[in-house]
Amino acid sequence: MNVIQCYAPSNDSNDDDKDRFFERLQSILAKCPGRDLTILIGGSNAKFEIDNIVYEDVMGRHELRGKNENGEKFKYLCAFYEMVICDTIFTHKRMYKAPWVSLDNNYRELR
Repeated sequence: MNVIQCYAPSNDSNDDDKDRFFERLQSILAKCPGRDLTILIGGSNAKFEIDNIVYEDVMGRHELRGKNENGEKFKYLCAFYEMVICDTIFTHKRMYKAPWVSLDNNYRELR
């Protein structure tokens, strides 16, 4: 079993930092034997579209609306390594899908 702990740069970070992160993550995943279970833990700073057409094996349909560049990169990486984005598989209350909830109950999504 392989357990990888990582935190992606925010979507507002410069493109070079994000590219370096995903290249490094890909090089680490490439070293994991294919027959082993690999678990990726941490923060991807990714938002995904609810529409999972073409990515049914990678993600479910339970995510906040919207997408960002980190989400697209993370989705492609997971598809390539046949990984599943677990928090999109199960239904969660909306308040648990956002990093925080404002006092007036307007949900704040990842940027």
